[in-house]
Amino acid sequence: MLLYYLLASLASLTFTNGFKEGLSISTIYQQPEQVHLSLGVNPSEMIVTWTTFDPISLPSAAYGISTLNETTYGYSTKFVDGGSEKRVMYIHRVTMNNLKPDQKYVYRVGSDAGWSEIFWFKTIKDGVDWSPTLAVFGDLGNDNGKSIPKLQQDSQDGAFDAILHVGDFAYDLDSDNARVGDQFMRQVEPFAAYVPYMATPGNHEQAYNFSNYVNRFTMVDTRSKEINNHFYSYNIGPAHFISFSTEFYFFFEYGWSQLYTQFKWLEEDLIEANKPENRAVRPWIITLGHRPMYCNSLTKDDCTFRESRIRKGIPVVYELGLEDLFYKYGVDLEIWGHEHFYERLWPIYNLKVYNGSLDEPYTNPSAPVHITTGSAGCQEGLNPPVSDPTDWSAVRIEDYGFSRMKIHNRTHLTFEQLSVDQDHKIVDSITIIKDKHEPYPARKATHN
Repeated sequence: MLLYYLLASLASLTFTNGFKEGLSISTIYQQPEQVHLSLGVNPSEMIVTWTTFDPISLPSAAYGISTLNETTYGYSTKFVDGGSEKRVMYIHRVTMNNLKPDQKYVYRVGSDAGWSEIFWFKTIKDGVDWSPTLAVFGDLGNDNGKSIPKLQQDSQDGAFDAILHVGDFAYDLDSDNARVGDQFMRQVEPFAAYVPYMATPGNHEQAYNFSNYVNRFTMVDTRSKEINNHFYSYNIGPAHFISFSTEFYFFFEYGWSQLYTQFKWLEEDLIEANKPENRAVRPWIITLGHRPMYCNSLTKDDCTFRESRIRKGIPVVYELGLEDLFYKYGVDLEIWGHEHFYERLWPIYNLKVYNGSLDEPYTNPSAPVHITTGSAGCQEGLNPPVSDPTDWSAVRIEDYGFSRMKIHNRTHLTFEQLSVDQDHKIVDSITIIKDKHEPYPARKATHN
């Protein structure tokens, strides 16, 4: 009898060390969790990714405009974390297709072994003649994740068309044999399951050859139509977004070939985006990379050096630098993370300011605009900027918060910083105005 009660007690326990609370051991391993969305190849597709801890048969998504009257199936991959326990999880991916643009859908995911709760999302509008609003930030952890509550609230209120996370997740996805990664993905589910959550790799993802990052996300390059979480591009409204890895410049043990492959891909993508027929309809080109090429920080990171790797390329030979590449192909806005504060620069190229004019620096500037937004909140806290910034630094804010970007049309784009510390007050705002989007005038690059 004692053995009977002991077994009954064990069966009623909930397993909280790495799994969702409130579910019995008998069903916990196949129950969907960590649900998040990402954009498909076009507005008629939305990809949903989730996790279980045992395999399931036929991962499915049921969805529809008012009822779950459509069902589509996907595939599963087994992921073994590189930590000492070699924890196993199963990542499931389904593409919901034949969606109508600018339409709200309800959906759930799972299998006959268990289903998620019902979520919803709104598809992005088709074409270019609309004004997307995007949340943008880097460096968000589940410990001290100051921006998470506001992101959850705004996402479920329909404030964003997509969320762009420019590197450094969870701190770190692999910590405690990837349990911290599980916890983080549960914490972001209240916004990532409702709005496309577009990811860019950072230095905190590098463990085990970036395997936690690569396995947990599903970023599709709209040109190749293939998944590539390291570098990919996509379109939203009148903008072409390019997400890439700055980490190939630092973690050389993963092979020089990856850096060359990415650089070649970047140039090919920029050439395609600059074709007259493409730039006429999507004139804004916006890049997303984790480590900035410029910053005013006390950290002594790469961006604090005049010849930073991201800007000028590999030291000594100065090959594969990104500043000349992005300048050559007329990138309008470069967004970064890594530094745990907010910094906005004047339009800059090769350490020189190229404002549009004295009174309107962001109207028809002659160089890209750089913004670092790395203060979403993590266990490492904030990084103080320097007290004597360079003349190319316009604004530095040492508050927790995230950015909001609205692309009004082909000529106007507004970028704002919201401070968590000041009740989400807008603490910085600029509007970039460009009558023409094209490669910048040729200037000889010099080492200043």
